Amino acid sequence: MSYTYTLWFAFFGLLIGHLPGAVTGAVIGFVFDNLRYSQRKNATPEAGGFIGPLFTLLGAVAKSDGRVSEQEIAIAERLMTRMGLDAEQRRQAVTSFNVGKQPEFDVTPTIAALRNWVGLRRDHAFPVLDVVIETVLAEGNPPPEKMAILHQLAFALRISDMELMALMAMKGYAWNAGAGGSRGYGGGQAYGNAGGYVPPQRTAQGPDPYAVLGIDRNADDRAVKRAYRKLISEHHPDRLGDLPEDMRKRAEARASEINAAYDRIKEMRGL
Repeated sequence: MSYTYTLWFAFFGLLIGHLPGAVTGAVIGFVFDNLRYSQRKNATPEAGGFIGPLFTLLGAVAKSDGRVSEQEIAIAERLMTRMGLDAEQRRQAVTSFNVGKQPEFDVTPTIAALRNWVGLRRDHAFPVLDVVIETVLAEGNPPPEKMAILHQLAFALRISDMELMALMAMKGYAWNAGAGGSRGYGGGQAYGNAGGYVPPQRTAQGPDPYAVLGIDRNADDRAVKRAYRKLISEHHPDRLGDLPEDMRKRAEARASEINAAYDRIKEMRGL
């Protein structure tokens, strides 16, 4: 949250009424800052404003390892259908995808455009990430180039490593962001003890319920319940406004995974 009004009102209050005036001004300014923050947080992004940058980024992800596969093209085409894009929007999506898959394409402006569209709406950030993750995982365990773009996007949308790991777990992939070594959002890679890249791995036994909730296995019962309530609130499809039906269904699927993970943990703990 920005404290611009708080600082300015405190400054003018100091000039007019010394310390008491500064305190009064700061309180008034904080009210304005909080109101502005609430308005931005609850603002509904422009309908359809994400189509161009989203498909541009999908093209960049697909091309990042040197080639665009049939699976990645099929995912983009299915997404256009599931989103119910009309003829003009479909042309925009195809053009954007082709722009993104150009050699040496810089994803930074595209990610910035998606961040501007999402704003402070975390409930809109997760559907965008969900779509990109689907392309990242199109061919199975992803190479570091694709994970680098995913990291950059997550960081721009204010999604933590733990939350990104949870989204991957919902897709049936186990991934440790640290992996015993170092990595940063700039490189976007996870390194193992030997220094090599460690990709997310598909799990045969299904999603880890603790990873889905983004908590440690040693977390107490209160922490488990708190994590569950926070996640189910952020991923509830009723908060998505007028986003395409496909994104609402993705939110419903994530909510189902969260509920299932919580039920499994309660069963394991005898709650």
